[in-house]
Order: sequence, then C-alpha cells, then structure tokens
Amino acid sequence: MGNAHYRFWPKGLPHTLQVPDVTLCRNLEDAAARYPRRPAVIFYDGVLTYGRFAEEVSWLAGYLQQQWGVTRGDRVVLFSQNCPQYFIAYYAVLTLGAAVVPVNAMSTTQELDYFVRDSGARVALLAQEMYERARPLVDDGLLDHLLIHTYADYIGAQCELVVPDWVQMSRRRIDDPVVAHWQEALTARRHPTPERFGPEQMSILPYTSGTTGHPKGCIHSHRSVMSAIAGSAIWRGLHAETVFLSVAPLFHLLGMQNGMNLPVLLGATVVMLPRWDEDTAAALIEKYRVSFWSATPAMLVDFFSNPAVRRHDLSSLALLSGGGAAMPEAVSQMLREDYGIYFNEAYGLTETAAFLHGNPVRRGKPQCLGMPAFGVDSRIVDPDTLEELPTGEVGELITHGDQVMQGYWNNPEADRDAFIERDGKRFFRTGDLACVDDEGYFFMRDRLKRMITVSGYKVWPAEVENALYAHGDIQEGCIVSVPDRRSGEAVKAIIVLRPECRDLVSEQDIIAWCRANMAVYKAPRYVEFRSSLPRSATGKIQWRALQEEQDRTYDQTGS
Repeated sequence: MGNAHYRFWPKGLPHTLQVPDVTLCRNLEDAAARYPRRPAVIFYDGVLTYGRFAEEVSWLAGYLQQQWGVTRGDRVVLFSQNCPQYFIAYYAVLTLGAAVVPVNAMSTTQELDYFVRDSGARVALLAQEMYERARPLVDDGLLDHLLIHTYADYIGAQCELVVPDWVQMSRRRIDDPVVAHWQEALTARRHPTPERFGPEQMSILPYTSGTTGHPKGCIHSHRSVMSAIAGSAIWRGLHAETVFLSVAPLFHLLGMQNGMNLPVLLGATVVMLPRWDEDTAAALIEKYRVSFWSATPAMLVDFFSNPAVRRHDLSSLALLSGGGAAMPEAVSQMLREDYGIYFNEAYGLTETAAFLHGNPVRRGKPQCLGMPAFGVDSRIVDPDTLEELPTGEVGELITHGDQVMQGYWNNPEADRDAFIERDGKRFFRTGDLACVDDEGYFFMRDRLKRMITVSGYKVWPAEVENALYAHGDIQEGCIVSVPDRRSGEAVKAIIVLRPECRDLVSEQDIIAWCRANMAVYKAPRYVEFRSSLPRSATGKIQWRALQEEQDRTYDQTGS
C-alpha cells in the first residue's frame, strides 16, 4: 500500500511529529502560566479560569495524597457526567502519577463493581447522584473512599440558560465515614508533595467492552494520550483561540480527548454541557462563539435536523469532527452548503487514544476513515494468514503509532491476540475490516468482531448476552443490531423463554429488566421471542445467520 496518501497530504504539515516530551500535567501548568485569566471551562455561564483550574487541581491532589494516600501507580475511578469537577479531578489524579479509570456514568452497580475489581482502584471520585450505586462496593471491601461533587456548585450565579433540575440540585448532606465532600477537600488547601515520573507513566485506564463479555482495560501512558491530541490539533489547525463545545461524554475517549485534553494542551476555552441538549447547545454556540465541535454523527444529525437551531447564529462554527460511525453524505453536503462548515471524519479507538486516521480537512472523502495520521503506519492484512493484501481488497486493519496503547491491563492472553510484529514494529489488530483505495484513503467495510455502535458507544453482543442469562425467565438469547435513525444502530435481543414463562413475560418486561441491570445504551431497545434459535453442528448459536436475517428484513422494508 506504501505511502500513496502522501500525494494528498495537507500542505505545510510534516509526515511525523515531534510530540512534546512532557506529561499531560505540564500542559495544564503551561496553560495556567500563559493564560491565567482565560476561561478554561464555561459551565452554564459559570467560569473556571486556567489560574483557578490549576489551583484547585493542586488542592485536590494534595488532599488525595495526604488524606487518602493516593500515590504514583494507583488507579482512581472517575464516575460522573461532564462538569468542571471532571477536569479538576482528572488532572489532580494525573498530578500524583496515578491513573484515571473513567467509568461510563450510565453504569450500574454491577458494572462499576467489575471496573473497580479489575483495576484495583481503592478511591472513587463521583457525582452525588452516583453515590447509591457506588456505596455497595465499600461494603464489599473494594473501595475505601468516595469523594462526592455537586454539579450546581460550578453554575454561574447569573445563569441565563435553562438548567435541568438534576444539574441544579443542591448539595446533599451525606453522613458517611468513607465520604468526603468536594468543598471539604478544596478548603483544606493542601498541596501535594511532588511525585517524580515522566511521559511513560500510565495516565488512564479506560475500558473497552470485550468479545467474551468481559471489558478490558487499555493501558495508556501520558505519551500515548499526548501523541493523539498533539496530532489532532495540528491536523485540524486548532489553536489557543479556538472555542470548543464539549458535549460528548468525558468518560468516552472522543469527549475526553477532544473536549478536555486537547483544549488544555492549547490553553483554549471549553464550553460544556453535562448531557446532550440540542436547544442549549445552539444557544451556547451563539453566545460564546464556539468554533470547533467534536461529536458523534448521530448527535450532529439530531442537532442540524432540528428547525429550531436555525433561529441561532451558528456562524462562528468553522469545523466539526467525529467518528464512531459514518456521517451521511447528504448531511455533510448540507453542512457545507447551508452553513459553510466542513465535517472532518476521522478514525480511532479506545486502544489508540482516539485520533489515529484523519481526512484532510479540505480533501475529505464521504464515509471514509481517512488516511493514517502523523507517524502512523496502517495496513490491510488477511485476518487468517496476516499477510498484507493489495490495494482494494478487504481485510483487517492493523496499525502502529505512538498513540497505540501499551497493552491490556493484566491480560497477557488478550495482548497476544491483539498485537503482531511486522518489519520490526508492533502492530495492533483493530478487528475492523477495511480496504484502502489507490489514493491511500481507508474505508470501513465490516467488522471482524461482533460489535454494535449506539450513538458512538461500543456494545459487544457477548457482554449483553452474558447479562441476559442472569434473568431467571430467559433460556437463551442472541443479540443483533438493527438500524436506527437517531443512534445509527440499536440493540435487539432475540430470546427463547423458559417453557413455563412463555405466557407470563412480555417484551417490555425484558427491556425494563435490562435497563435496570446494565447501562441504558447496552440495553436492548427491541425484543423478539422465538421458540428456538438456529445452531451450528457443534451446538453454537448462529448469531451471524440471525444478524443477516435482520439485515435482509431492513433492506426489504427500509425500516
């Protein structure tokens, strides 16, 4: 495949980058020194300046270190919706040389239990509405301490926006010896004893759902995270005066990198929402002159299809980016023609700290993964023989680059399956089936592994199927994907009930149970009951046959 893409490489950009040889913490220190009075985060008209941001990071790090003994190499859970405290907590943990374990805010107690147990975290920083979900883990001897924050504490005193009730909820009094409140930690005014570590120190341990039903922790150093954000900034021409809209969840790498780490690297301003709210997002873009927004295609389609957004001045928006699913070409064309906005499609995974491939901003191709970014070597190989395939043929995409994780947490078997050696380099097997055209652009064609993408979130069917078997009325089940206009794909469960339950359990009963026992985006939106499921000669459920059946049904009906 060679370097065909270099013919179309953005002018003025190098093929490789000299990534800053510092930690992520240094990015905040530099931003605070350069722009102490610049807003780092704007949250419902509340302003956190870079100077104050760095100060509160130091106080919180001092408390965690001196009160609870958090030290270099520890893992600390961060369990919250988007808020200024997320930024502060994240960088406080990094300051100590510890690693952040970002947990999806929709996670149930059972799901949180797995992340805590697997990572070995003893401390969790969380929003107050998460307390009841986290407290059982203290009783089980997994967590020692909980630090609770309240979103309303950082709302502007004269906020002009509509603030959801759950965001403006007052600080709760939680009398629990294992709990400390956010303000208690900050008012102690403790500063940490400096920890000595460099860019190779583990910084984050995000979990990616597994094909076997068990999520795997991805070990990322400060360097791998820095490589992705440095590349993204230069590729897209972002700078200190860029105003970012942060709506994608910060616990997800799309939001974490593009809505927090990237603007902190630049010393830029982030305008934040804790959850998706299209009306408020439009008001924020107009009020604060937002110029860059990274989001899932589903979110952008939802936003720009709403006639109400046209009442707002969106002229400041210069560039949109996203990944996780293909952007419909009709929407990209509408953005260019009606708003003069380019949508910059990119490609990355949790294992690659997000940014891995990008389309040149002015020469993108529709529904395209783009070309390998700075210093990235991506190839297409036969998934069985691992031999490289010629241009145009579909195979597995493997990749090498500084942003690729160091490996899976305490899982050498998964590492053996995930990495291969080629030409003296260590390549990561993405599990995505793709091809490359004669201009060096990569296109997704299928998935080697079973996976469903719901509004940018990855759902592994095996994980949901394993959870289904905990329902006493279910004999067996298979998870498939169905198309969905808003979320791209939706989860469907095809279920065989135990004979004695077949007249007693409804589809809605199963959906409600799933929503109570797993994160909402994983829970099946549709349920179909059958008397049996197709099986192979060895007795395995033939999930592919069921998936192809769903695909044919959609092709014939269009719905």
